Amino acid sequence: MNRLEPFETLRILGIDPGSRITGFGIIDAQGSRMRYVTSGCVRMQNNDALPERLKTIYEGIRDIVELHKPQVIVIEQVFMKINVNSALKLGQARGAAICAGVMQSLPVYEYTPTQIKQAIVGKGNAAKAQVQHMVVALLKLKGVPQADAADALACALCHNHTHQTLRHINKSASTSLVRVRGMRRGRLR
Repeated sequence: MNRLEPFETLRILGIDPGSRITGFGIIDAQGSRMRYVTSGCVRMQNNDALPERLKTIYEGIRDIVELHKPQVIVIEQVFMKINVNSALKLGQARGAAICAGVMQSLPVYEYTPTQIKQAIVGKGNAAKAQVQHMVVALLKLKGVPQADAADALACALCHNHTHQTLRHINKSASTSLVRVRGMRRGRLR
């Protein structure tokens, strides 16, 4: 039977992409224990053309990766409401952030806003204020982070929750498989 390693610390960089403000949040997770590392925003100048904003996002995320050395990047997927032009710009901002991580050979995970809210609040249609409240509670923060940074921290928390759930499922499946193999031989282990 393969035994799981004790929980190692996983440094997770969450990103809430935006063409004007890109939020980031970093946590260290060891199993279900999570510790806040840092969070903030990469801000673009309002008068910058889109290519310049994408460069700012890329360089900002690249610098964060180099400074804090995350092991994975988690980014929110594009959610398109009505404005197609905004969705395209958001997609380009995501691409710049993803490239900054991929160029550092980091794995990138993506979650929808509904998945993130479900993992953090327990319902996929939660309000931003509920997400911020749970981020503060889960990470035991003294204050409420800026909205984009809180969303990025929520991405990181969602990934840790999903990672731990999948780890638990795999552990259960491995244990069940060993029991089935033992039963085939006429005995239980």
